[in-house]
Amino acid sequence: MSDKNQVNTAKLSSARFTEATDAFVEEFTASIMFDKRMYKQDIQGSVAHAHMLVKAGILNTEELNSIIDGLAQVEAEMASGKFEWSIAQEDIHMNIEARLTALIGITGKKLHTGRSRNDQVATDIRLYLRDEIDLILPAMKHLQEGIISLAEKEYDTIMPGFTHLQTAQPVTFGHHMMAWYEMITRDVERLVDCRKRVNSMPLGSAALAGTTYPIDRQITADLLHFDRISENSLDGVSDRDFAIEFNAFASIFMMHLSRFSEELVLWSSAQFKFIDLPDRFCTGSSIMPQKKNPDVPELVRGKTGRVYGHLMSLLTLMKSQPLAYNKDNQEDKEPLFDTVDTIKGSLRAFGDMIPAIIVNKEATYAAAKSGFSTATDLADYLVNKGLPFRDAHEVVGLAVAHGVQVKLDLSEMSLETLQGFHASITEDVFKVLTLEGSVAARNHLGGTAPRQVKMAIERAKAALKA
Repeated sequence: MSDKNQVNTAKLSSARFTEATDAFVEEFTASIMFDKRMYKQDIQGSVAHAHMLVKAGILNTEELNSIIDGLAQVEAEMASGKFEWSIAQEDIHMNIEARLTALIGITGKKLHTGRSRNDQVATDIRLYLRDEIDLILPAMKHLQEGIISLAEKEYDTIMPGFTHLQTAQPVTFGHHMMAWYEMITRDVERLVDCRKRVNSMPLGSAALAGTTYPIDRQITADLLHFDRISENSLDGVSDRDFAIEFNAFASIFMMHLSRFSEELVLWSSAQFKFIDLPDRFCTGSSIMPQKKNPDVPELVRGKTGRVYGHLMSLLTLMKSQPLAYNKDNQEDKEPLFDTVDTIKGSLRAFGDMIPAIIVNKEATYAAAKSGFSTATDLADYLVNKGLPFRDAHEVVGLAVAHGVQVKLDLSEMSLETLQGFHASITEDVFKVLTLEGSVAARNHLGGTAPRQVKMAIERAKAALKA
């Protein structure tokens, strides 16, 4: 009888026990329902581990080829949906090992030599997260390109800048968009930096203390393209700080998208009318036929809360764990997986929506003209005429109070009226009281002047090409 026919397909780790696992406990403790999404990474790690075992003299070439062929068949079954998952085998690792052993016989049982599920799962998660980061980064670049595209189209479009959601000073729409570009750029930097710590290999740590077999971890690290190898076996299997760091990045990034969403919701409302969101990113009402709801930004704003929750879940998960591995760490995957899915979905929606936004230039200009947005320019004008800033501030405050009373903007008042507030005001004041003059005067690095916005856009384009 061949080895294949002698394989026991029962639970691979059950020899120690004198009674079967309670059916509820078996289901309660199993992770296969969610960790099966890491099957490619688990197989990738197993192939590299098998190659290393050959070089260490633990497996021979024939056994290696058998393992590789068997794992390729397992991966094909999983990719096609034909694989029969078993809760009895608990997790992705044992499901793969059981199927591999059923396919190739006793050689399948040799694959686990020199490793533990503890370092195996820690490796799988890092490989999985690294792969996902490498998909997220291009999606973030797509969003940055969309923001730049919209900023370039509206580089000199005037709109009100706000503080406390009150009209403050006029800015350009392009300048406002480039503020979001800067925030997303810092998020990209955070994620790139996070990837460095994700890309450290714990495989070889075994259960917690390393292994007595003559393994060569550098071989495995090179095959799996890890930048470094974890220096301490206890740390390698037990910490999930890299997953927490990713969720911290994700929380900050979603905070930025949520703030962005809030503005899009406000700006697309009938009260603002600053922008029109493409119909394909909105929905209607089941009862009010006139409605066009900004569902995408609203939903992204809402999803921010679940990402925050996942960060707190992971922090709480780790906060009381002694070294080394504990079953608690099974709970690291669902928060991480859902965060990855949320980030990718939000990025896809935003990346396609932002460059398609239509800006209502007339509405933004009219809004900037209301609310005395050039009051600071008048104060600066008076300072240049020799007044101390605090005195100039008081003079302009009186002028604004008059404007509120008579319902006139500063730029709409006569020269005679303005001179009534201070004699140093002359005809040239109207150059600084116009919206165009106000934004053009901020002609310095980081300023809202159209010339500076153009330059910022060119720097951003160059940075994305680098």
